Amino acid sequence: MDLHRRPPPPTTPNGAVATTNHHSRRLKSPSPSPKASDALPLPLYLTNTIFFTLFFSVAYYLLHRWRDKIRSSTPLHVVTLSEIAAIVSLIASFIYLLGFFGIDFVQSFISRANHDGWDLDDTITTNQTTNFSVASPVAGSDQSLPKLTAPKPSFCSEEDNEIVNSVVEGEIPSYSLESRLGDCFRAAAIRREALQRTSGRSLDGLPLEGFDYETILGQCCEMPVGYIQIPVGVAGPLLLDGFEYTVPMATTEGCLVASTNRGCKAIYASGGAESVVLRDAMSRAPVVRFSTAKRASQLKFFLEDPLNADTLAVVFNRSSRFARLQGIQCAMAGKNLYMRFTCSTGDAMGMNMVSKGVQNVLDFLQNDFPDMDVIGISGNYCSDKKPAAVNWIEGRGKSVVCEAIIKEEVVKKVLKTSVSALVELNMLKNLAGSAIAGTLGGFNAHASNIVSAIFIATGQDPAQNVESSHCITMMEAVNDGRDLHISVTMPSIEVGTVGGGTQLASQSACLNMLGVKGASKDSPGSNSRLLATIVAGSVLAGELSLMSAIAAGQLVNSHMKYNRSCKDVTKLSSRG
Repeated sequence: MDLHRRPPPPTTPNGAVATTNHHSRRLKSPSPSPKASDALPLPLYLTNTIFFTLFFSVAYYLLHRWRDKIRSSTPLHVVTLSEIAAIVSLIASFIYLLGFFGIDFVQSFISRANHDGWDLDDTITTNQTTNFSVASPVAGSDQSLPKLTAPKPSFCSEEDNEIVNSVVEGEIPSYSLESRLGDCFRAAAIRREALQRTSGRSLDGLPLEGFDYETILGQCCEMPVGYIQIPVGVAGPLLLDGFEYTVPMATTEGCLVASTNRGCKAIYASGGAESVVLRDAMSRAPVVRFSTAKRASQLKFFLEDPLNADTLAVVFNRSSRFARLQGIQCAMAGKNLYMRFTCSTGDAMGMNMVSKGVQNVLDFLQNDFPDMDVIGISGNYCSDKKPAAVNWIEGRGKSVVCEAIIKEEVVKKVLKTSVSALVELNMLKNLAGSAIAGTLGGFNAHASNIVSAIFIATGQDPAQNVESSHCITMMEAVNDGRDLHISVTMPSIEVGTVGGGTQLASQSACLNMLGVKGASKDSPGSNSRLLATIVAGSVLAGELSLMSAIAAGQLVNSHMKYNRSCKDVTKLSSRG
């Protein structure tokens, strides 16, 4: 598309520029320089594959031919037509690879330098994206030059603008931009602009720059147009099993971090908390159908027979070097059979790992049960991202119990309440009140608050907060009624330290803060188990503080103080 120069703006009789509030100009936009990846009208990954294959295949062919000539004493300069074609292909592919990895890299710096200046000669119409507001001189004032507002960066390439128009008109699918352009950030920017034009609504408050979109391609998020900013606070130190942890919490709920921090202070002052991982097993439950219930029961008995356990384990464990089948629990509904596979998954949360193992077993079972109709790899007997009694009873992920004894003086000085008041409140609220409500796994004050905040900060699946927040909080007076014993039992904490969102820079930094970043080389699975205990210990702190605030009648005042906007932050005193 050619750029047309607009005529100079009209002037008034006194020589001033006649302007409106919509005149504008934009960044200098030179024609895009050719790139090595433009060699073929194909997506970037296909072009690379073709030239890589061509380079190595012809190189191998020529080396093989020259070896034969040396053995037969044939002069090397005597070449056949096929050898000439191979030499030309080798040179062409070499030039492409050099241009892709070398010249194109240098050109990026040259083109970046060319974009730094303003093209003061070119003006654009009001239909362009980036505008300058121009103020006309006011009669009787000293103002003689137009005032320009700060420019707002936007598209400076006609090529990008054409792509945006193609996306808006439906000629280019929005989801294909990454593969077509080979540049994830550029794809997100174009998709964002196309969305603004089609919806007529601005996305100015949604950040675009400052994020590495390459890290989410094909694994975390599709069709990105920006990213959300969530503040991360820290609570602690949490003294757990003899070690101190500073706990990152991503939340927009005022008072949550402060309250959890107060609970950590009370635990620390009382000598710390202790935790135990009771079980570590991720689950997946496919559903299959037979022609009769009797036939379905035959497969049930086969899977539950201890004599078949080793064979099934070998087939299942082929999916990963970390996946280890622990058991299969079956349930029937008529002629439908639900098979709940449980396995250890190392430091990964493990949903994909266990699903691969289940698929291996289903393929194996087809040999002996060819009439088995696989309805779905997941039959909701797992159960994932839903409150379910099977998770509450059998557990899913990491099953953890965490406890602490809070001294009487700490209850009075730090928590501002009494042991007897906490025990009574816990019985009437967390136990009896939850029972009256018919809750499932919700015998606690606000476990999901802490679980969600840590999940978001450390790159876990936020939707799995549903079952991961299953928790029963117990309190009783000990040591002749002077001290408080508090515990949280959480049977289904689903966390991992590798895979998914844990690899993103911000979330990886929060995992590193806890000392559980990545996979443990010495003891596979230990990092994810440690993270689960930290989640339980933080829930213990949060439960302790919130219950104390309710018992002391401080809940409303605390939220009015910490959960409302206040410009003078110096007036906010510490809760502890």
